[in-house]
Amino acid sequence: MWTTGFTRYFVARAVSVFGDAMLTVAAALAVGRIHGATGVGLVLAAWMLPMLGCILFGGVFADRFGARPLMLGADLVRVVAQGVVAVAFFTGTPSLGLLIVCAAVSGASAAMFQPGVNGIVPLVASDPHKANAVIRTAVAIAEMLGPAAAGLIFAFLGPGPVYAVDAATFAISALCLAGLRLDEVPRTSSSTIRDLREGWHEFRARRWIWSVILVWVFYGIFLFGPLIPLGATLVSADLGATAYGWMHSALGAGTVCGGIAALRLRPARPLAAGAVAMFAFVLLPLAIALHAGLPLLLAAAAVNGLVWAFWSVQWQTSVQTQVPPDMLNRMTSYEVLGSTGSLPIGQALAGPVAAVVGAELVLGSSVLAGVLGCAALLLIPAVRELGRAPAPEPAKART
Repeated sequence: MWTTGFTRYFVARAVSVFGDAMLTVAAALAVGRIHGATGVGLVLAAWMLPMLGCILFGGVFADRFGARPLMLGADLVRVVAQGVVAVAFFTGTPSLGLLIVCAAVSGASAAMFQPGVNGIVPLVASDPHKANAVIRTAVAIAEMLGPAAAGLIFAFLGPGPVYAVDAATFAISALCLAGLRLDEVPRTSSSTIRDLREGWHEFRARRWIWSVILVWVFYGIFLFGPLIPLGATLVSADLGATAYGWMHSALGAGTVCGGIAALRLRPARPLAAGAVAMFAFVLLPLAIALHAGLPLLLAAAAVNGLVWAFWSVQWQTSVQTQVPPDMLNRMTSYEVLGSTGSLPIGQALAGPVAAVVGAELVLGSSVLAGVLGCAALLLIPAVRELGRAPAPEPAKART
């Protein structure tokens, strides 16, 4: 598996995730110090909204021009955007307007990068399942180390170096992608709207895909969204801020273990197996709602990360091996939009609803939502009966 092509893509993906993981902490610390919580919220929203608004076009352009050049261009733009912020911090105090503009540029660039994440894997790996498991493990490690690195750099060196290192991660990713040679065959098309319609038609034609995405929209509002803000509030109040950090470490460790487990386990019905595993995802919101002690909380977080990684590998491999290559990037863009678009709604509603009925009841509802969603997936024949497809012959990655 460790061909030159896969190794370059693996490094590009890992360092890019590391940079994205640094970004949230960098915004919270650096922007919060000079513009307060309102500034942090505006900067993060300025990143998220363009990402969601442009993601479908990212899929269209990736299918039309090839995923690699689009991802390479996105990385280069992010190098400039984050570099501008770094220079602004080195030379003075950046205005909120500058930070918002650079965040918006980075978010739009992420929308151009993300659809190709799925599309390149079958081109650089003859075994997408194993490749996804390895990448999932590396992503989990990057997501653990990125925030920690941002916090340490900020504490010892200040905000400018945080953004400079963040820009450097995207430069490394771009360098790896620049050296990647793929036998992609870009599509010829004269209409972006036609490409979007074709992608939507193919998305609707695959019941197993849109059924999962509908469940994920439901999860974004009732499970994933409330878990982050309410989990932070309750755990910090019960056990202290340090315990919340340990919880995230346990979650990350579980995600690494889940990626390793997925290397060995190849269920005949991957989505059915993943849905069964996801029943255990609700152990974390349940433990938080019940004010569990630290040992039980860490155990629940580790299981949460493990089953999430296992599901992710089954899902990504199914999409990569069941969707035609010329539609894969557009399909991924619809998937990303559907699965993440509802998350801000859940996060925004969690606080006000919890203020009325209590955070424990909201998280208890999240547990019920998680169980109902998994049950729904297993009751849908298209999801339950989807088999493991043979891996497609990859286009050769030239060195």
